[in-house]
Amino acid sequence: MPQTTTMTVRLPAQVKARLEKLAKSTDRSKAYLASQAIEEYLDVQEWQVKAIKDAIREADSPSPVFYEHEEVQTKLKKLTAKRRRTE
Repeated sequence: MPQTTTMTVRLPAQVKARLEKLAKSTDRSKAYLASQAIEEYLDVQEWQVKAIKDAIREADSPSPVFYEHEEVQTKLKKLTAKRRRTE
């Protein structure tokens, strides 16, 4: 079992009530659900920060690749139309 530690968090009463309701309906502890939610939040935020840093690094590189707004719109319209045809 991974090492754990205790942390106190202040929550709005409505959030606590929702957490309690979900814990009861899923037969999970509030601590488990809170831990899972925090872990998922961190995963998303860490991914986003990395993506932003990577994009900045690419933009600052000696040969960055940039696209005009119209080029992006055209490509997205083609992709959207293609996806709709395959659905």
